[in-house]
Amino acid sequence: MSYTFASVYARALGMLRPVRGLVATLVGANLLLAAIPFIDPILFGRAIDLLTHAQTRGAEATFHDGVRIFGLWAAVGVGGILARILVSLHADRLAHRQRLGATAVFFAHVLHLHLAYHRSSHSGRMLKIMLGGSDRLFGLWLSMFREHLSTLVALLVLMPMTILLNWQMASLLMVLTIGSALLTAYVTRRTLAAQGEVEAYNTALAERAGDAISNVAVVQSFGRLGAEMRMMREVIERLLSAQFPVLNWWAVVSVLQGAAATITVISIFALGAWLNLKGEVTVGQVVTFMGFAAHLIGRMDQVVGFVNSLFMDLHALSEYFEVLDTESAVADRPGARPLPPVRGRVEFEEVCFSYDGRRDALADITFTAEPGQTVALVGETGAGKSTAMGLLHRQDDPQSGTIRIDGVDIRDATLESLRANIGIVFQESMLFFRSIADNLRVGKPDATDAELEQAARLACAHDFIQRQSRGYQTRIGERGATLSGGERQRLSIARVLLKNPPILILDEATSALDAATEALVQQAFRNLKRGRTTFVIAHRLVTIRDADLILVFQNGRIVERGTFDSLARQGGFFARLMSTQFQKVDVAAGPAEPNGLPGAPPSDSM
Repeated sequence: MSYTFASVYARALGMLRPVRGLVATLVGANLLLAAIPFIDPILFGRAIDLLTHAQTRGAEATFHDGVRIFGLWAAVGVGGILARILVSLHADRLAHRQRLGATAVFFAHVLHLHLAYHRSSHSGRMLKIMLGGSDRLFGLWLSMFREHLSTLVALLVLMPMTILLNWQMASLLMVLTIGSALLTAYVTRRTLAAQGEVEAYNTALAERAGDAISNVAVVQSFGRLGAEMRMMREVIERLLSAQFPVLNWWAVVSVLQGAAATITVISIFALGAWLNLKGEVTVGQVVTFMGFAAHLIGRMDQVVGFVNSLFMDLHALSEYFEVLDTESAVADRPGARPLPPVRGRVEFEEVCFSYDGRRDALADITFTAEPGQTVALVGETGAGKSTAMGLLHRQDDPQSGTIRIDGVDIRDATLESLRANIGIVFQESMLFFRSIADNLRVGKPDATDAELEQAARLACAHDFIQRQSRGYQTRIGERGATLSGGERQRLSIARVLLKNPPILILDEATSALDAATEALVQQAFRNLKRGRTTFVIAHRLVTIRDADLILVFQNGRIVERGTFDSLARQGGFFARLMSTQFQKVDVAAGPAEPNGLPGAPPSDSM
């Protein structure tokens, strides 16, 4: 979508609908503030004419008219003071409140966007767009109610009305003002593309900085401090090279605006003097139009400043609205309802899915998992295991086929209720830069301290948590940086235990654990899986001996299915995988265990 000055400004103003009552009050105050600078010169001109003709009209008439003029002038002044107080009190509050609201709206929208969008968008870019966009909206709203609304009224409404006072001087004033506006429009058009390049470099700067900071351990360990700084400086130099020509054009506008101001004052005075000599205008009318000219010069400076700021902000605001206009590929259907209490029967029926529309990631996937069963998904990397489980909790929707939970098409259920009934332990621990307790409560915000401790004990995490400086209130760093891999994984397991969902997805959930810790966690998994439908994405085949059903994936298809023993006897793809893995174990671990599987756990392990 293409965003223009008008569309961005209209969109920004449209975001004020929730506070339209306050907006109406501020608009009224701005109308008064726009009118006062036009009323003042008129009254001043009348006062000049009154004094000029005082001797011919007499003292009494002059005094009577003077009281009326100065009384009106005082009333206008008091009204202006009240209007400024109103604007000063409420414009800032409105802008601050709406900025935070705009930040919250953007934040909520981004969290709802499809994971594919996040994979292709840098988090540093998203933060830059969110904070930069809300800050620019704040500036736009604030300057609108403080200056730009009254300026717009003055230029578009009140200035043409001056033609009722004297059409010759009014026409000259409008011609000079329109010429100044055309100059500003010309510079804006000339520099629009260049400013877009500047914003692209600003985005690149945010992405590069975010990349380096989020991978600071790599930067330090590989001695890349100098290299990263050099690349940062290169981006900065390109940014400045793009920015300086834009600034040069706007410097020219500033100089020409100053010249135009001088030309306007001289022209109005010269025309007024000539008309006065001809007897067509009074001295007071000349003074009035000189006041108009001085006021409009100030207004035009504001217009140039506004256009300049909006021009500089246009691309940042366009990026902000572009993200808001992005629709998630996965959303609730019209009429979607929460899932009823879930027993855990999961059905895949002829499910097909492709990421790019050319190559199948999944083809004709059909299977059923009964409540309480453990289903293992095995196969080489890229075979489609994680993709299938991603479809189950609607990271994506299949192009064809149906996935049901307890007979309900998951697309007919609300996303919130679907994901509330599915717990996932990821292969890579994903933890927040928050306390341990806050991380555990992700799946159950109202969990008590006792429930936290129980879940942590089941995940064999309680002891190491107690050793932290502040126990469960210890902040664990970004992505859990202050913990070991095994500790992070046990917190992930405890988090799902606390959520207590009827359907589980374990994506190599013990991959980061050492042998001793893994043995402890197996019991926690046995407790967790009891009575729940569990899907285990496994690369280490020894961890799925007790699975009720093993699905063997190859090139997006299920090529074999059965129990561990039956698949081992078939001599097919699963048997070859098993043979390869156990040969590696045999080389590393030495003689086989009595059951013939080197290092294999007892049959009741996960």
